[in-house]
Amino acid sequence: MGPGFESQRDHKATPQNGVAFFMPCCYILYSGKLDKYYVGACVNMERGLYEHNIGHSKFTSLGMPWELVHEEQFSTLPEAKIREQKIKRMKSRKYIEALISKGRSIPTLIGRVLGSGPSWITS
Repeated sequence: MGPGFESQRDHKATPQNGVAFFMPCCYILYSGKLDKYYVGACVNMERGLYEHNIGHSKFTSLGMPWELVHEEQFSTLPEAKIREQKIKRMKSRKYIEALISKGRSIPTLIGRVLGSGPSWITS
């Protein structure tokens, strides 16, 4: 994994002029091609999504294009990774889809979903 993606530890948001450019987050991606979800955590969501969509890892290269369907922001990367593991431990598509449904109106998702997704996701 490259810089700004899951390889960095203990990162905090770096404010510059009062604005954080990189905010650690836990995210869920969806692949219409595979009809599968991918749960991850990273510091820079734009870069992470880009890397998934250029085939950076073996698994995600099979499901391109990936779209961001859920994102939760945290103060530190370890907090985001704890949330990632909690979601993964649930091992439940229904749990993931409930998170996505509940978070549909989250402003950080506006403009981030690429391509078409599951029919239950509304724009």
